[in-house]
Amino acid sequence: MDFLSQYGDGSDDDSKGAHGATGSNVSVPPPMTTLVNAAPAVDTIALRREQYVDPAAKVVFTNPKFDTLWTQAIGPAHPFHKEGVNKGLANHLTGHVETMNVGHFQFDDQYHTFHNYGYASNPAQSGIVGDVMSAHLFNGASVFGSKAKPNEIVASKKRKPQGRAGEEGYLGPWAPYEGEDEIKEAAQLTEEQIAYIDEQAKKKQKSEKRAAVQPTSVFHGKELPAGQARPVLQPPSGIKPPKEDEHVCYIPKRWVHTWEGHTKGVQAIRFFPKFGHLLLSASMDSTVKLWDVYNNRKCLRTFMGHSEAVRDVWFNNEGTQFLSASYDRNIVLWDTETGQSVSTFSNKKVPYCVRIHPDADKQNIFLVGSSNKKVVQFDTRTGDVVQEYDEHLGAVNSVTFVEDGKKFISTSDDKKMFVWEFGIPVVIKHIAEPSMHSIPSVAVHPGGKYLAGQSLDNQIVVYEAQGRFRQNRRKRFTGHINSGYACQVNFSPDGQFVMSGDAEGKLWFWDWKSCKNFRTLKAHDGVCIGVEWHPVDSSKVATCGWDGLIKYWD
Repeated sequence: MDFLSQYGDGSDDDSKGAHGATGSNVSVPPPMTTLVNAAPAVDTIALRREQYVDPAAKVVFTNPKFDTLWTQAIGPAHPFHKEGVNKGLANHLTGHVETMNVGHFQFDDQYHTFHNYGYASNPAQSGIVGDVMSAHLFNGASVFGSKAKPNEIVASKKRKPQGRAGEEGYLGPWAPYEGEDEIKEAAQLTEEQIAYIDEQAKKKQKSEKRAAVQPTSVFHGKELPAGQARPVLQPPSGIKPPKEDEHVCYIPKRWVHTWEGHTKGVQAIRFFPKFGHLLLSASMDSTVKLWDVYNNRKCLRTFMGHSEAVRDVWFNNEGTQFLSASYDRNIVLWDTETGQSVSTFSNKKVPYCVRIHPDADKQNIFLVGSSNKKVVQFDTRTGDVVQEYDEHLGAVNSVTFVEDGKKFISTSDDKKMFVWEFGIPVVIKHIAEPSMHSIPSVAVHPGGKYLAGQSLDNQIVVYEAQGRFRQNRRKRFTGHINSGYACQVNFSPDGQFVMSGDAEGKLWFWDWKSCKNFRTLKAHDGVCIGVEWHPVDSSKVATCGWDGLIKYWD
């Protein structure tokens, strides 16, 4: 408003000023100017600072430089990174590791010192790493360098005089320290330990009672007058072993008879040698039964000499005696005619198979494949172990003689097959392949040139039974399911057919030449574990299973 008051008529002032009239003294102030800035305030110092750009951001509202985009995400810069995070001197997954040249002894010394005392010397620089108080207590000593002792003075213990041997009061190396009681009370057992010891003692007594079973037999028939013998071993009239050229076998078609009598599953069956008029069966009910095949087909005798399940049975060449192997770790030699026990053998291990030597001069020798990974050779005349064949890494499942008893083949759970020279405990042929499975059952072809093995990968494999014992890969019999079960494999007497049971209770027949399946019969409700072809009747087969039945097929 001051400026407006001082504002006057311009014409008067101009005239006065122009004419220079100074009628009155009037003071006029100098003109004032005001600067007006219409631009917004901008912090130029903040623009010089580096801007942080979120690596996960997809939109950027500024125009950052290249260095700003590729700077470190957060935190201080890595000491070994020169040109960014991805380009560093890291030589380890978790960072940078410096190499230190330390000797083996020095490393072990500090390692054990740290684990025993809690401290160790720093290899990078002088000092201690770990428990500083413990290092001060032991004066920084190491385990191997010097004997570490605490700083406190500890009086060393002294033993009492040992005395002289033979004199009264002789203590010897058992002399106690001074200040200790001479006689220390024995540590007392807890109630749980006492109960466990009593339980083990009872189990041992039970096992001893089971092992003490007296072998006996029961004859199922009419008692004959005294002095009159029972012609059990004599075959019926008219039965003669056929000649090799005249023996032609046929595959059975129907089920003709069933032998019942065992209370549990039947593990193995054997026909009487040459004639086959008798059938021997080994059962899990710890008994062995002798059955009639031709006449009334009833049980003739029951042999009771085991306390556990019977695993295997085997006749000698003439059939006058047979062996029975059981899970009670005993092998009993029986007289077939009288039913009496001749002798009992044991090596304190479970016998899985038993075989008598096929040579007529060596009928007193038999081999046992046992659970201690050995094949044990016994002599029935002395009852002693004559030889041990120890090379397997698992329990021995089968023993098979080849080349007229000069050699034998053993198979085991270690998935290997060994060929031995009889009487020499050295393996002459080692058969093992990565694809090979365990072979619990082996049968020799009647011709003697080949042998078939029941492999646990659901097939039957064939090997040479002489020479180099090579596998015949062209012959392979498949179709059945036997994985996990030691189903017996067998041949027909003329060698034309191969047969086997399986886990589903079926009986399988294959042709030896073409390896084709000829016939399959439903034999048992459970596992069909054993199969035997009759040695005389060319079309009859006996089978046994874990359903406790023995069936006859024709």
